[in-house]
Amino acid sequence: MHVLEMILRKTGSRAMALACLVCLVLCGGAARAASLDPAVLPKIQAATFEVVAAKPVNDPLIYEKPLPLELLPFQERNDKYYSIGTAFALGNNRYVTAAHVLQVGIDSLWGEPALRDTSGHVYAIDKIEKFSLQQDFVVFSLATQPATAVALDVDTKPALNEVVYAVGNALGTGVVIRDGLYTSDTPEEQDGRWKWMRFSAAASPGNSGGPLLDKSGKLIGIVLMKSANENLNYALPISEVLGAPEGQAVMDARGGYQLDLFDTHQSGTFKAQFKLPLGVAAFYSEFKKRLDAFNDEQLKALLAKESANLFPNGQGSARLLYQQAQLNGFPTLIVRGSNGEWARVGEASQHFALDGNGYVDVGAVGRNGLAHLRRPDDVDAAKFYDDATLRMDLLARTGMFQRTIGSEKIKITSLGKPTFRAVHTDRWQRPWYVEVWPVPYANALIVLYALPVPDGYVMLSRTVPASGEHDAKLDMDEMSSFVYVTYQGTLAQWKQFLAAPALQPAVLKNIHIDFDYGHHFSYASPRVAFSYTDDVQAITPDNLMYLGFSFSLDNGQPVWDVADVDVWKTTASDDHNNVNIQRYVAPPTGLDDDMTSRWQKLSQRQYPYNAVARLEDDLMKIDAVVAPAAAGDKPPTVLYTAFYGIEGTQPQAEMKGKLDLLMKNLQVLEH
Repeated sequence: MHVLEMILRKTGSRAMALACLVCLVLCGGAARAASLDPAVLPKIQAATFEVVAAKPVNDPLIYEKPLPLELLPFQERNDKYYSIGTAFALGNNRYVTAAHVLQVGIDSLWGEPALRDTSGHVYAIDKIEKFSLQQDFVVFSLATQPATAVALDVDTKPALNEVVYAVGNALGTGVVIRDGLYTSDTPEEQDGRWKWMRFSAAASPGNSGGPLLDKSGKLIGIVLMKSANENLNYALPISEVLGAPEGQAVMDARGGYQLDLFDTHQSGTFKAQFKLPLGVAAFYSEFKKRLDAFNDEQLKALLAKESANLFPNGQGSARLLYQQAQLNGFPTLIVRGSNGEWARVGEASQHFALDGNGYVDVGAVGRNGLAHLRRPDDVDAAKFYDDATLRMDLLARTGMFQRTIGSEKIKITSLGKPTFRAVHTDRWQRPWYVEVWPVPYANALIVLYALPVPDGYVMLSRTVPASGEHDAKLDMDEMSSFVYVTYQGTLAQWKQFLAAPALQPAVLKNIHIDFDYGHHFSYASPRVAFSYTDDVQAITPDNLMYLGFSFSLDNGQPVWDVADVDVWKTTASDDHNNVNIQRYVAPPTGLDDDMTSRWQKLSQRQYPYNAVARLEDDLMKIDAVVAPAAAGDKPPTVLYTAFYGIEGTQPQAEMKGKLDLLMKNLQVLEH
């Protein structure tokens, strides 16, 4: 968890859902607790303010139909503001709220936080005067003083086991004053630098940031959080706010960092200071600059800690380094399991068909979405690869994006244009298009990493709070190198893909693929070269070619390269005719028995690698082994197989003849 996530979780959510952000509203009359002097109620109301942020005026999203806003409660659909917290007056144009309430405004798609009184008047925040991340409070001034503002009387030494009152707009239903007992003090979790006040007065989402009062209505603390496991809630003593250093923003809070690649956590302390007062925008800028730098350092430290065992390093990587390439149109994520082994995880959980033979397959690993978008045949390739809006609109056609209004789910048919576009090149020199789409009604962002492949795009995505863009990119920059991808497409699609070098991974710069429909197909890389004619298998635009990549070590250095070239006669699901050239590497001693056994069969040209045809599941198959040129007396550490398959029963002589034609121009160039 990043530090900013930790801050936002104090509100009970990531601040992405409006329902979780309706907090601490002050509107309407207060319900009187039996023993509180009615004379103090007007003063409490005058001193307490709702923290609000203006709803977005423009919505870039397009919906399948007009939003049925009449399904929302009257106040929600007519209010021009979102309620995000509560503040109260200290006097002399000083106001207090919870720090995490102010944090909701970082990079917000809504307006800057402001205060609203019981009459509906809204007051802009002027300067941030004091701030404490660890104690979770902020003191600020207003640009214009409310005419009716009064300060609550203060009691800095409240007595234990006395009646207290938690004031707040619980669940957004109006201000309530709920009584309980001030039960105990407990040291703060990190270093015991101060003591939280624990109290039993009810506190709901909506109370955070509100005042905690003693039996006579005096201010004794600021309500900040609920206990996770019991009906005891936490407040910061008001003496801590009053005694905090003037003109300082202080950050001294422990935070954790984790990637969705392994279980290791990196713990650190976000420790920084800067001078106040500052306007809200300047405050956010200074805070974010330091927070982003801290998270950068956390990731760097985490990767350094894991460097010896971070794929492709360490014993846990060996199996994946020597596995044969897998052909799978859906991307997987390489993660380390609890057994220390790196493996590919993730699978498509939903399939959405598009017109023109297009489709979208989606799945998820951890906090991350995975997807494969096949470009519809009727969509121009150049426009498809260049137009981010078109690409996202194709995803939206599936109905995967929806907005809940009351009891209805309304499909979002377009997210509009991205607000950010860049290219990130991962460790294996693959170009990912990084794009960000705002979702203003939820104060959220969709962060998308899209990798061009011959038939469309492979995608890694996250939906994050508007404040989470930097953290998401930080993670996803690293994680993009752990996405396992097969490059697939028809020869017609490959022709368009190969004509656009900017879309290709660097490894394809050293590979030459050429074909002439009805005549020949050829493939040449620094490792292997082969070609065949129409006499082996018909060469048409509908041939489906897979390039299966694998990770391996060359002279001790990790590489990502083609290890499997598979060309199917057509894309039809019932057509299994194909030719295949595949690379195998000698496994080290002690690895899986199945790898050792396969290598022995390959080396000794044993069944099924003996150039003898066989019938399996109504498919005739024949394999042969090709070795590199001999290097003295040393046995080869790399072998290739040539494969031919065709449906139905075929004579041995015909199968062998096809295989011989395939192998005629096959050369293993590596040693």
